Amino acid sequence: MLKIFVWSCFVAALSGQSLNGVIDIHAHSDPDSTARSIDAIDLAKLAKARGMRGLVLKNHYESTAALAYVVRKEVPGIEIFGGIDLNLTVGGINPAAVERMTMMKGGWGRVVWMPTFDAENQVHDSKENRPFVAVARNGELLPEVKQVIAIVKKHNLLLETGHSSPVEGLMIVREARNQGVEHVVVTHALTPPVRMSIAQMKEAAQMGAMIELVYGRMNATEWARAIREVGPEHIILSSDLGQPNSPLHPDGMVAYFAALKKEGITDAQIDLMAKTNPAKALGLR
Repeated sequence: MLKIFVWSCFVAALSGQSLNGVIDIHAHSDPDSTARSIDAIDLAKLAKARGMRGLVLKNHYESTAALAYVVRKEVPGIEIFGGIDLNLTVGGINPAAVERMTMMKGGWGRVVWMPTFDAENQVHDSKENRPFVAVARNGELLPEVKQVIAIVKKHNLLLETGHSSPVEGLMIVREARNQGVEHVVVTHALTPPVRMSIAQMKEAAQMGAMIELVYGRMNATEWARAIREVGPEHIILSSDLGQPNSPLHPDGMVAYFAALKKEGITDAQIDLMAKTNPAKALGLR
């Protein structure tokens, strides 16, 4: 951990970029069943040392609400949240699993992602032949999806669209709006397998959703265009890091901001998208 910390601080010194107040709502870490670059406790220590305000710990296959509780005890002074991805390992679109997550001690399970790696759109996009989790049939959201959205509303959670297709994502956003859900995010809207168009992102934003753009697989020119056309007031910048041989989350965010600034995005806009908007999505002041 010391070597990681020293290297990350060296990167920060070279860049001159402050991360004070930044919240990364898309942070992968160990323990996981997929290889990761850093564990959640060391990540929290590193993020805190770099001045970050908070992290949302993400795992495709199990809830991170309990992990968030433990990390908060081990690393006080930084906001740590967890959530649940509605993939096959938790029973797919499983209202009981979501309700149970809200009961986890501490109450730090704050995010519900619609299916990600097991999403029907993900499986079709990758041309795999394996079971998947559907969110809609014949142009209508499944009843259990609407039940999950009702639980999100009841507990004032953050709803994310996961790896749903653009059309499915818009259906989810629309249903959330109709049910009065306050906090909705379109998960990595430009990144495969989602790939929303500018027009679709604008439509989601008009219905009250935030649009997440992540550092992983970023095309800075395309991302900057989306920010300008959709409006930074509707955008959240996240890392989606934690993969081996990728930058650590704080370093990735520094590189992310630098790339966007080269495309003409201002410091004030970055602060809005990386600090203010994610805090708002999590219901923080």
